[in-house]
Amino acid sequence: MLIFKIFRADEWAALRADGQTAGAPVDVADGYVHFSTSEQVTETADKHFAGAEDLFLLCIEAAPLGDELKWEKSRGGAEFPHLYRELRLSDVAWAQPLPLVDGSHKFPAGVIT
Repeated sequence: MLIFKIFRADEWAALRADGQTAGAPVDVADGYVHFSTSEQVTETADKHFAGAEDLFLLCIEAAPLGDELKWEKSRGGAEFPHLYRELRLSDVAWAQPLPLVDGSHKFPAGVIT
């Protein structure tokens, strides 16, 4: 199963430079890295990144994260994937820009289900 993380350009650059990250400020504050499923990621973009430019969408394969990935209830009672360790660059299957087009983020083809 693929899960997704939205990073600002500087956060993505820091992960590439350092090889790992505790995540965005909200991740650091909460003690885990927040992810979304393909069904959740557009709402995440709308809720937490409305109008934001210079974003990147990171795709991660969930299975190799093992027991450090927990599924926990969050927004609206839905279960979201949370990673209880640093995100490593080696965890990232791919990353692509998430451009803002006419006020909405344009996701790569095949991401949203």
